[in-house]
Amino acid sequence: MELFLFLIKTVGISLSGVMAPGAVTTATIAQGSRNRWAGVLISIGHGIIEIPLIFLIMFGLGILFKAEWFKIVVGLIGGGFLIWMGIGMLREINKVDSLQKNKYTTGPTMTGIILSVSNPYFLLWWASVGLNLTLQAKQLGWLAFILFSLVHWSCDLIWLTILSFGSFHGTNLLGPRSQKIILQICSVALIGFGIHFIYKAAALWLG
Repeated sequence: MELFLFLIKTVGISLSGVMAPGAVTTATIAQGSRNRWAGVLISIGHGIIEIPLIFLIMFGLGILFKAEWFKIVVGLIGGGFLIWMGIGMLREINKVDSLQKNKYTTGPTMTGIILSVSNPYFLLWWASVGLNLTLQAKQLGWLAFILFSLVHWSCDLIWLTILSFGSFHGTNLLGPRSQKIILQICSVALIGFGIHFIYKAAALWLG
C-alpha cells in the first residue's frame, strides 16, 4: 500500500513538472508539426539522460547540481543551444519547400538528449523535488526505486506523445501556412528561453 501511494504521488508530481511550459514542450510542438512520433523520440532522448541521472543522484550526485559554477555553466551552454536551435528553425522556415521536408537542426532523439543536459531547470528540479522523491524511493527498496524511475519517465513519454500527435494533426488540418506560423512562434519561444537561461546564468555569475 505504501508503495502504491508513493507511485501515485510520483505521477502527480511528475506531471506537474512535465506539463509545465518550457523548452522541451516548445521543441516537441515544433518537431511534432512534421513528425507525429517526435514526442516519443524526444522522450527517449530525455530518458537516456534522465534514468542514469536518477541512479547517480541516489549515489550522491545531487549535491553537484546545487553548486553555483555548475548552474552557470549549464545555463550558458543551454541558453546558447536554444538560441542556435531557434535561429536554425527560423532559417529553415524561410527556405523554399522547407515545410514539406523532414529536416531539423537536430533530430528529435538528440533534441531530447541535449535539452535535458543543457536545461538548468531540469537539473534544478532533480536537485530539489527529484532528489526528495529519489530518497523516498530508496527507503522503500530497489523495486520502488526502479518503478519510480519507469513511472516518472512514462509521464514524460505520454505527455510529449500527446503534444506531438496534437501538433501533427493540428497543422495537417490547418494547412502549411498555419504550420509555418506555429514554427515561427516556437522558434521565437526557443530563442526567448535561451536568452532567459543566459541572463539567469550571467546574473548568478555577477552576483
